[in-house]
Amino acid sequence: MRRLDYNFFHRHALEVAPDLVGKLLIHNGTALRISETEAYCGEQDTACHAHKGRTKRTEVLYADAGTIYIYLCYGMHWLMNVITGEENDPQGVLIRACVEADGPGKLTKKLGITGALNRESIITSDALWIADDGFQCSVRTGKRVGIGYASQEDQDRPWRFLLETE
Repeated sequence: MRRLDYNFFHRHALEVAPDLVGKLLIHNGTALRISETEAYCGEQDTACHAHKGRTKRTEVLYADAGTIYIYLCYGMHWLMNVITGEENDPQGVLIRACVEADGPGKLTKKLGITGALNRESIITSDALWIADDGFQCSVRTGKRVGIGYASQEDQDRPWRFLLETE
């Protein structure tokens, strides 16, 4: 099993997102296989939190590749993203589901992930990391979900990546 390194995340979100499908998300020794991700691609992407520029909340999106971005959704669900690409180019990947947890809030709850890890590095954290155990899979695409606030064009983009099951 190999821990994913800086070079893995130092690529565009549209390259990283499908490559994360099938990898293991590990928190405090418990591992879940990632089955779904979504890419968010900068200020021009109206679904991306950075669409309206830098704020206290979105500053983390402008961080270096591999930075963890965890935020509270609806005041009750922690959602986890990993920043990708170049520093100051706000993009990232939402870990949307794992085989054992079929939703972004369910997977963070199952693993015990909270906002305490926001702004940590997935590359160097002792508590939270992603590994490649050699698992091979096919990935299919679909529209991102839960982004009704975004432009229709951005809602229709096939930037959701799912583990293909038979």
